[in-house]
Amino acid sequence: MVRRTKEEALATRHRILDAAESLFERQGVSRTSLNDIAAAAEVTRGAIYWHFKDKVDLFNAMMDRATMPMEGSLQCGDVCPQADPIGFIVRKASESLRLTATDERMRRALEISMHKVEYVDEFSAVRDRQMQCRSECLRSCEQAIEVAFEAGLLQATLPARSAALGLHALIDGLSRNWLLDPQGFDLLKVGEQVIANYLEGMRPLPPKGRAVPAPVPVPHPQPHPVKAATTRPARAVRARRAPARTRATASTKDT
Repeated sequence: MVRRTKEEALATRHRILDAAESLFERQGVSRTSLNDIAAAAEVTRGAIYWHFKDKVDLFNAMMDRATMPMEGSLQCGDVCPQADPIGFIVRKASESLRLTATDERMRRALEISMHKVEYVDEFSAVRDRQMQCRSECLRSCEQAIEVAFEAGLLQATLPARSAALGLHALIDGLSRNWLLDPQGFDLLKVGEQVIANYLEGMRPLPPKGRAVPAPVPVPHPQPHPVKAATTRPARAVRARRAPARTRATASTKDT
């Protein structure tokens, strides 16, 4: 009986989170009240307060539920392997883009957090929490770039922190634009191309006399073959023959 009660409570909690997620996405966080969420979830307002302190607590729970797969996969606290720092950076960035593009709950949560919430008043604490998570990921990327600098795999033309911020700006900007129009481009494909190009620009130049290393391969569409023109030679022949016909006509007139 107790187990069934716990299962029912968990099911009610998820129903509230589902309703909040749907309403936040459709009409924004500020325009959604707890009464709206209670009506959509078919529960009382008291049931919401049983599970959550307030709307901010509910919002945080919704984000935690959605972003848990990404946090578990990315594990921003991972130590960068000394042997392959660039591969470590590429794998983390690609996994972030893949989850954004393929996990529907993740996509909705990111769209809400990026486009449907104002981080003011009581939601300023939410902003601080997200900034902390961002700082952890930046620190992990910065450490990997420092390892690549020390190994000579990347050229230290700028501080590692600046390089990490630049990479983060690329990923964050691509994700924000894709969320506005998911049909506009392939997030994972374009993201991997842009990341490869960014890192390629930081590779050290080879010493004089040595061959330039092959760049990171980026797929390009193959152009359609162009058919050779067949009429130009005929026109050229006619143009060369024209003076001869003119001279022949002039000789006839003279005679």
